[in-house]
Amino acid sequence: MHRAQFRFYAELNDFLPKARRSVAFEHAFSGGPSVKDAIESLGVPHAEVDLILADGESVGFGWRVRDGARVSVYPVFESIDIAPLSRVRPAPLREIRFLLDGHLGRLARFLRMVGFDADYGRDASDEELARAAAEQGRVLLTRDRGLLKRRMVERGYCVRESIAERQLGEVVRRFDLYRLIAPFRRCLCCNGPLEAALREEVVHQVPPRVRERHEAYRRCGACGRIYWAGSHHRRMVRLIDEVLANGPTSARSDRVS
Repeated sequence: MHRAQFRFYAELNDFLPKARRSVAFEHAFSGGPSVKDAIESLGVPHAEVDLILADGESVGFGWRVRDGARVSVYPVFESIDIAPLSRVRPAPLREIRFLLDGHLGRLARFLRMVGFDADYGRDASDEELARAAAEQGRVLLTRDRGLLKRRMVERGYCVRESIAERQLGEVVRRFDLYRLIAPFRRCLCCNGPLEAALREEVVHQVPPRVRERHEAYRRCGACGRIYWAGSHHRRMVRLIDEVLANGPTSARSDRVS
């Protein structure tokens, strides 16, 4: 039986038992497993790992763990460029897009609310989700650790919070999205882009009481759904304010009044 020393950093510790969090610990193994397999056997999905140092040198997922090795494992760095060091992360995404599993429907709507492309696999299987995320270059969001361990998944995140409003703040914070927030630019239902619509163009598609109170409208270019700044809109603005309050002071929301 061989032994190697592992240490996990930052939020990767969420996947470990308390005794192993933020400390170096010994891991016993036989043969020569890949460091990816060793990391996942300890409970950490590879999709959340961005940098692995073995005895001080950056290594890829295929590196074979050897007896006496000292392995440090770091999470995805969204606001720091570590491309010269990392051997496990593919080329960075030019535009961040999400794919959410069937248990995160409300989070998908909230991400669309703040302007992000968030596809939602309501009835998709784990295999279908993993394949779609890989083929479309999307970050897979789920609360299922096993899904993130699928080999096909390159980018993913295990959402820790259970309440959708808190999940939104968690994802925005985790991926440092504050400056990219552009509220009310996507359809909450189908993820399509919204465009400004003249009142006379939509007058027959909204209730009479709405026509009397509102002049500004937006229409989904994909499904045709009409949006206006009603009471639900005001609740969404308050949620966006709460999310932005936890970000950098330079972050601003471009709201629809």
